[in-house]
Amino acid sequence: MSRTTSLLTLAAMALTARLAWRLGWHCARSAAASKRSGGIIRHASDAIISTNERQIILQANPAAAAMFGTTVQAMQGAPLQQYIPREQRQNNHNTFHYFGDTGIRLRMKGRRTSDYAVTGLKAGGQHFPLEGSISTLDEDGRRIYTIILRDITERKQVQEQLEQSYSQLRELSAALQTIREEERKHIARELHDDLGQLLATLRGDLALLQRHAAKDPAARKLQAGMDDLLMSAITSLRRIASNLRPRALDEGGLYFALQSLRHEFTARNNIACTLDANEEELILDDAYSTAIFRIVQEALTNIARHAEARKVALSLRRKDHVLHVRIHDDGRGIAEKDMDKASSFGLIGMRERVWGLHGDIAIVSDGGTRIVIRLPLPQTD
Repeated sequence: MSRTTSLLTLAAMALTARLAWRLGWHCARSAAASKRSGGIIRHASDAIISTNERQIILQANPAAAAMFGTTVQAMQGAPLQQYIPREQRQNNHNTFHYFGDTGIRLRMKGRRTSDYAVTGLKAGGQHFPLEGSISTLDEDGRRIYTIILRDITERKQVQEQLEQSYSQLRELSAALQTIREEERKHIARELHDDLGQLLATLRGDLALLQRHAAKDPAARKLQAGMDDLLMSAITSLRRIASNLRPRALDEGGLYFALQSLRHEFTARNNIACTLDANEEELILDDAYSTAIFRIVQEALTNIARHAEARKVALSLRRKDHVLHVRIHDDGRGIAEKDMDKASSFGLIGMRERVWGLHGDIAIVSDGGTRIVIRLPLPQTD
């Protein structure tokens, strides 16, 4: 009996020793992993902050301290909202809702991670833009939030410079469009008023000469040929001047200019074209009238060249100081890849004209091509 008891005691002691060894090994392994993890966090180039459910900072690495202009010791134990601008803190003190206010919903479940972009507050009071991700982890029944942050000040400055450059390029494009239209108008007027008058006078003189000329058949034939050439020159001159600047746009306004454009398009391309518009609604200033005419003209040119359409519908309707323009053809449509090609100068020109007037343009291929434009119009007193 005593022998059995001794054996059981020895077995229990051996089992206890083995369990103690395994427990110590696991503890040592866990400690090593924790130490290794802590080392990675401390030496990470991104700022890393861990908080509890009350948003008290449990851990912060040197990169986070440097980012907020403070020390690791000062951050640990401090509330997270201390590093968020006062005007952007939530009344319910749920700082994580602040991240959600950026428009990106955070799913604080499991190990899901979401990106956010917010404003940080340095210890010295300076504001700066932040970007990063936030995730959660349950540890010993507690929920731990880990926030990885990056200072995007330089990137934001570059973006602002790019936006400024883009805005300046757009303004330059609009200015160049205006200058080109003014030059077209000037050249068209010079052609019509000066060269046109000279040709008309020359034809009148030729008509007088024909009435008083000798009965020489050769001379009469030569004069008739000269008259035909002069008439051809006058016709070409009018066509060139009209292409530079339609006289109907200056003499009759946008509505009559579009009607003239529609008739010419149908006669030249044998494509039916309708215009749904009201003359009173298209009484606009020169800048808007010219831009809208050029947009429609470019659209019709593209249809004639590429669409293989049989009919086109133009609609221009005004509502609440907004002009809605629709151009729809029943052609073969436009491929998605062709809409943003660098060589699609016609589409690029249309977009630039619309954007220059602070409007919106959409081009849809749906059994043809549909161009929908929305242009805010200046309000007149």
